[in-house]
Amino acid sequence: MSKIILENMEFHAFHGCLDFEQKLGNTFVVSVTMELDTMHAGQTDDLEHTLNYQSVYDVVKREMKTPSKLIEHVGQRIFDSIFKEFQQIKELEIKLSKLNPPLGGKVERVTIELKKSR
Repeated sequence: MSKIILENMEFHAFHGCLDFEQKLGNTFVVSVTMELDTMHAGQTDDLEHTLNYQSVYDVVKREMKTPSKLIEHVGQRIFDSIFKEFQQIKELEIKLSKLNPPLGGKVERVTIELKKSR
């Protein structure tokens, strides 16, 4: 098994419970770790034999465009979409962070992590 990792994809999105978060948006960072068999791709040098991570990025981008109140909801949508669309993934981990959350003090980020194996 191998891992393909898309690290620290950054998006400006409109997720949050507060009105100003839904209007002004915030910066979010997403990392996706996918465990799958890449041996055949390593031997053939053919994209058809592996996971096209451009397609994974496109799924994350699509889900980040849909506003949600909770990052738990956004993270679950991203997770479910990737797990459903890419059957070759044996184990999937998603990390979704909201930078500078409005908590009344200095907090760099709040992060949710989701992980599942087939």
